[in-house]
Amino acid sequence: MSLTETLPSEADPFLTEEHLEVRSMVRDFALAEVAPIATELDEEARFPHETIPKLAELGLLGTPWPEEFGGAGMDYRAYSIVVEELSRVCGTTGITVAAHTSLGTAPIYKFGTEAQRRTWVPRLASGEMLGAFALTEPGAGSDAKMTQVTAVRDGDSWVINGNKIYCTNGTHASTIVFTARTGNGTIGDTKNISAFVVEKGTPGFDYGTLEDKLGLRGSDTRELVFRDCRIPAENKLGEDGSGFRAFMKTLEAGRISIGAMALGLAQGALDAALPYVKERRQFGKRLIDHQQVAHQLADMEMEISAARNLVYQAAWQYDHGQSFGITASKAKLFASEVSMRASHSAIQVMGGVGYTREYPAERIMRDAKLCEIGEGTSEIQRIIIARHLDRNV
Repeated sequence: MSLTETLPSEADPFLTEEHLEVRSMVRDFALAEVAPIATELDEEARFPHETIPKLAELGLLGTPWPEEFGGAGMDYRAYSIVVEELSRVCGTTGITVAAHTSLGTAPIYKFGTEAQRRTWVPRLASGEMLGAFALTEPGAGSDAKMTQVTAVRDGDSWVINGNKIYCTNGTHASTIVFTARTGNGTIGDTKNISAFVVEKGTPGFDYGTLEDKLGLRGSDTRELVFRDCRIPAENKLGEDGSGFRAFMKTLEAGRISIGAMALGLAQGALDAALPYVKERRQFGKRLIDHQQVAHQLADMEMEISAARNLVYQAAWQYDHGQSFGITASKAKLFASEVSMRASHSAIQVMGGVGYTREYPAERIMRDAKLCEIGEGTSEIQRIIIARHLDRNV
């Protein structure tokens, strides 16, 4: 695989020289350390134990958090580039870092008290701990307000009961942020939903099903089980009833990282296809010299460039304190669908060999599908964008 074949333009209006240096550093690491084990992680459905500590040493598990909290002190564009470049060679590694940063650490940093931030964020940002986020339940998916996990105050503790599903990093996370109902009102009332932190090893907290997935097979996706799990009162993030809003804001920013992940996967599909079509000959000429193949490659390059601009624009807006939610939805929606189209096209232009595990195109297609689901499905993003149009245009 040669990543130098399809470098994005370095004359990017959203990036600085520092961002380009981050890209170069992460790309070198991804090629040297991540790419060689990507197929193995997929085939064995194995968590990337070897590379996560190395990413921590490079400061890449705390990219967007301030240095005073153990982070690298960079911005969301740098973080997006980290996820993009890792995902370019391994979706499993990309989503592990994204779930840890955007979902597992961000709610504590953004919505926690100063004491909570000091307790957990430095250990998460440094990589001493891995973080996770649990929102989905058997009866609460896209309709997250239907949370049924309960939290009942008992003295200086909260007692938690219920199940969460599809928790990325679940088994390996030292801390997990989750939502639970704290009020006595009707299920579906968001004012009854609060946010909490549970630490691994807490009595009454256990793991259920480990999901056997289509793609991202090395990423750990777990069911979480709470049975009279008692956590300290100070583990509640924010005020009673503020959890739903906090988690929706968390997902809003998380869509940028899913867009970055999808972008990396799409670029990886083009990386896989391009050397092959330049070398493979059919009907007396290279595949790339056949107009139909050339047009598919052109469409891939065009859509990847457009997706990159949307993802970077959303990250730029985030970094500059601007309203970014709608751009994040557009970026996540477009990039995720581009990643599916790009991986499909890569397999198509490569023919039978693209369908085999000899090349990464088929793995990329399986990995890319999650991007159309996680952090809000494509259908939810279209609802968000359409509502914005109805209100503002």
